[in-house]
Amino acid sequence: MNILGLSCFYHDSAACLVRDGEIVAAVQEERFTRKKHDFNFPAHSIEWCLKQGNISLKDLDYLVFYDKPWVKFERILETFLSYAPTGITQFIQAMPLWLKQKLWIPQMIRKELDYSGKILFTEHHESHAASAFYPSPFAEAAFLTMDGVGEWETASFGAGKGNDIEIQCHLKFPHSLGLLYSAFTYYAGFRVNSGEYKLMGLAPYGEPKYTDLILNELLDLKEDGSFKLNMKYFGYCNGLRMTNRRFERLFGGPPRKPETKITQRDMDIAASIQKVTEEIMLRMARHVHKVTGKDKLCLAGGVALNCVGNGRILREGPFKEIWIQPASGDAGGALGAALLVWYKYLGNKREADGKNDKQKASLLGPAYSDTYIEDFLKREGAPYRKLAYPEIAETVSGLIDNGKVIGWFQGRLEFGPRALGARSIIGDPRNSEMQSKMNLKIKFRESFRPFAPTVLEDKVSDWFDLDGESPYMLLVAPVKEDKRLKGNDDGDKAQGFDKLKAMRSQIPAVTHVDYSARIQTVKKEDQPLYYDMINAFYRKTGCPVIINTSFNVRGEPLVCSPEDAYKCFMRTEMDHLIMGPFLLDKTAQKPVGKDIKWQKVFELD
Repeated sequence: MNILGLSCFYHDSAACLVRDGEIVAAVQEERFTRKKHDFNFPAHSIEWCLKQGNISLKDLDYLVFYDKPWVKFERILETFLSYAPTGITQFIQAMPLWLKQKLWIPQMIRKELDYSGKILFTEHHESHAASAFYPSPFAEAAFLTMDGVGEWETASFGAGKGNDIEIQCHLKFPHSLGLLYSAFTYYAGFRVNSGEYKLMGLAPYGEPKYTDLILNELLDLKEDGSFKLNMKYFGYCNGLRMTNRRFERLFGGPPRKPETKITQRDMDIAASIQKVTEEIMLRMARHVHKVTGKDKLCLAGGVALNCVGNGRILREGPFKEIWIQPASGDAGGALGAALLVWYKYLGNKREADGKNDKQKASLLGPAYSDTYIEDFLKREGAPYRKLAYPEIAETVSGLIDNGKVIGWFQGRLEFGPRALGARSIIGDPRNSEMQSKMNLKIKFRESFRPFAPTVLEDKVSDWFDLDGESPYMLLVAPVKEDKRLKGNDDGDKAQGFDKLKAMRSQIPAVTHVDYSARIQTVKKEDQPLYYDMINAFYRKTGCPVIINTSFNVRGEPLVCSPEDAYKCFMRTEMDHLIMGPFLLDKTAQKPVGKDIKWQKVFELD
C-alpha cells in the first residue's frame, strides 16, 4: 500500500512516500527549486518520491495533507474580527493566496497532479505527534509538540502506544512558544522562520538580563508550562510585524535592522529569551511526564529544533530517554501525516524494538550514481581523481588532518534541516582558526555562528557529557571537563564577541563560548563510509571528532545534486570536494563563469 504525505503553503514544503509502513522517500521542495524554505506546492518532491518508489499516481492508495486548511482559515477570520478594524492591511494581503490556493487543496491536487484517488486531511499537531512517535524506537511513549501555530493549536501533548496516538491537551493561538521565540528573532534582526537558530547561537554571548522583564511583562507562565502572552506587546495578530511599539519601549529601542552591527544588548536579549524558552520547555516536559506516566518522550514541531532546550530536557527532565524527529518543522508534517494514515486510520500493526528507530538515519532523499557523477564532471571539464572506495576514508581523513576543508557528498540526501554526513562540509575541530575560516570564507555567514561536531558514537561520552546517542544533531551537551583547557579565566570574563578569542578546549572549532556543542553521533551501520572516514581520522590523531556543517552557503538550501555541490565548491574557498569516489582539488580546477549549467535530474538508488 502506497501513501503519499504532503505539506506546503506555509514554509518548508515537502513530500513523503510511505509503503506498508516503511518510509521510502522524503524530501523538501527547496532542495530542487533552490529557494530556501520554499512553501509552494511540492511538485518536484512528489515527482521524485514517485520515481524513487517506482510507482505512478494511479498506484497511490491515499494522498494525505498535513493539516486542515478550512480550520486554519477559520482561525484567521476569527482573529481578524477580534481585532478589527486594525489588521485590515494584513487581512487584505493574506486573502488572495487563501482564496486562490490554500482553501482549495483537493482541487489543486487533482488539477496539478491529474489525481483522482482518495485525499485525506490530518490535524497539524496530530501530524507532528505522528512524526515524533511512529518512527521512534519506543513501543509506547509520551509526545510533546511545540511550534508557531497549526490550525488553532500551538502546542500539544499526549501518549502513543502500539499503533495509536492520542492528544490529551493543547495550547491555543495566539499563546505560542514558537511565535514568542520568533518575535525575538524578528526583534534581533533575523528572519522569522529561518533565523531562530541564529538567535539560539547568539545567546551564549550575552547575559540573561531581561529574563525577569519577559516573565513579568510578556507572559503569565504556570508551573505546568502553560502560559498566556500579553498580546498588547505583539503585532502578529493584527499587523505585519511580530512586535509593536510597546514592545520596543519595553526593551529600549526599535528592532535591529538586518545586517547591521550586533550589540551587547542584542546578545543579552537573545540570552534572556533562550533562558525563558528552556524554562518553558522543561516545565512542559515535567508536566507531560506527570500526566502520562511514561518514561520516554518524543518531540516534534519547530521548537523541537531548539537543541539547547532538548539537551536540558534530557539532562534535567524526568524522562529516561527522548527521541526527536529530525524534520521537526512543517516538512516533517508530510511524513507524520502519511504514517498516521497507515497506523491509526488503517489500524496496521506497529513494531518497535526499543533501540532502533525507523527514520533510516534521515537519509531519505535523492542519491546519485557514480556513473551520473562522473558524466557530469566530464561534461563540466572538471579535473578529478577517482579513488577506490577503501581509499576514501584514509585519503579524506589525511586531508582534514592537514587543515583542509572538504565538501562531502555521499549517498542519499538528508531529510530535515541538518546535514548529517551525506551533504556536509567537514574539517578539523582541533584547528583554532577553522571556525572563522569556515564562517567567513566558505559559509559566508556571521562569524559568531558555532559549528557542530560529528563524533563516533562509542566515543561520545569520552569527549562530551552525553551518555547515549544523538544521531540527528538535536542535542546540545557540554564538552567534558578533562577536554577543556585550563587557565581560561580571561576568556570566561570576556564580553560579547571577545569571547571568541579564547581557546576553550582541545576541539576549539566545535566548542561554543559556553563550553557546549551541538552533537551528532554516528554509528557504522547507519553511515559506513562516513564512520570509516572519522575512524581513520581518530587513528591518525587520537581525536574521534570532526567538524560537520551543512553543504551550502548562507541563504541557500542544502545541496542536492552534483551540480549544486560543484557550484557551491567553486564559489567558496573549500579545498577539496569528494563526490562518491571522485576527489576534486580546488587548485586543479579551471575558473568558472557566473553560471554553471543546471538541469533537472532524478537519479535513483
